[in-house]
Amino acid sequence: MRRLGPRPIALALDGLRADWEPDTLLAAVQRVWPGAVGETIAAAAQPTAERGGVLTVSCEAAVWAQELDLMAPTILERLNQALPKGGIERLRCVAVPVG
Repeated sequence: MRRLGPRPIALALDGLRADWEPDTLLAAVQRVWPGAVGETIAAAAQPTAERGGVLTVSCEAAVWAQELDLMAPTILERLNQALPKGGIERLRCVAVPVG
């Protein structure tokens, strides 16, 4: 059988990705983040640290950090529903200048 074109490498890598990712709460949060907060927020803010149930989210601007602080109860609920064991109790949103 002849193939019409190359297959995406993502198909081969998806099976291996689980082996490469660390088994930590932060890694789990980073996996579910775009689905829990939506693509717009995920493009402007990323979870960068977790300690004792406090998730640090680095935002591209102070206005995003303030907005996520206001949305924290909803974000926490969505994150903990998406995580197998929950575990995030509080968000700490910080502005990190780009460049």
